[in-house]
Amino acid sequence: MDTVTLDATDRGLIHALRINGRVPFRAVAEVLGVSENTIARRYQRLRSAGLLRVVGMVNGVRLGYTSWTLRVRCTPDAASAIASALAARPDTYYVHLLSGGTEVSCNVQTPTAADRNSLLLDKLPRTNRVTAVSAHLLLRATALPTTWTGPAWLTEQQAHQLRPGPASPATGPVSLDQQDRALLEILARDGRAGYTELATAAGIADSTVKRRLDTLRRAGVVTFTADVAPATLGFPTEARLWMSVQPSRLSDVARAMADHPEVSFAAMTTGPSNLVAAVNCRDADDLCRYLTERVAALDAIQSIETAPVIRTFKAAGACIPTTR
Repeated sequence: MDTVTLDATDRGLIHALRINGRVPFRAVAEVLGVSENTIARRYQRLRSAGLLRVVGMVNGVRLGYTSWTLRVRCTPDAASAIASALAARPDTYYVHLLSGGTEVSCNVQTPTAADRNSLLLDKLPRTNRVTAVSAHLLLRATALPTTWTGPAWLTEQQAHQLRPGPASPATGPVSLDQQDRALLEILARDGRAGYTELATAAGIADSTVKRRLDTLRRAGVVTFTADVAPATLGFPTEARLWMSVQPSRLSDVARAMADHPEVSFAAMTTGPSNLVAAVNCRDADDLCRYLTERVAALDAIQSIETAPVIRTFKAAGACIPTTR
């Protein structure tokens, strides 16, 4: 990965694309007070360096899918291969190697119970290099990677100018056809893919692509956002937390953790560890302070496991380039 130092324009561009990944560069340029060509060059520079990419992230809940977080313990010699295999699956969205290379953390969205059972009861247990698998149903998320404040740079007034229109109220699962799936497959790799490229892939007209993407976005099926490694923004120390929380206070603790600026994901789950979180810190000392001060102050947490992230194989539903 190339070494790139971010300046105010870079940080403003990243924040703008986190708000709306398909926002016209012209609009970003107006907000930042620079030329459209400058924004286009900066985007290409960051993308070529492997620091930034825009993805079309699918919300499986709106499609009637169920979301799970998996912990796969394995032998050190197999961990990378297992993580790579999980990342290659279309139903995984985040895949991380943890804990000295002996554990893989994975978020999965499964359309049916059969798909879930195929992964948990057939695919993973087939190798003797997998020593344990635990699966936790995600019940309710209180913090999401797309709303993490780490990339924030713009003022609220600037951010307001770039936000897309609101999604429609949820009215039940949305169905996708073959053309929709073709569009989403490309957008998972490049959320700023042009309408002509998308139209060719789906076999439909450019104008139809534009209308369909707008429909899917307003329905909450797809969100266009920038995926940036936390280390790029000054947060190279990532960790996953699994907590056992007093059930009567679980909702309160989950909401409290969502307000922590270190937290990029928090969700209530099934299982003995009923709250999972992802945190991003500036260094090991920062992580230590977070655990011993902020988390320790939440006295309803009865126990906690912490595992550092060694490598991310997949994020926001798209595999990570090896250069990142």
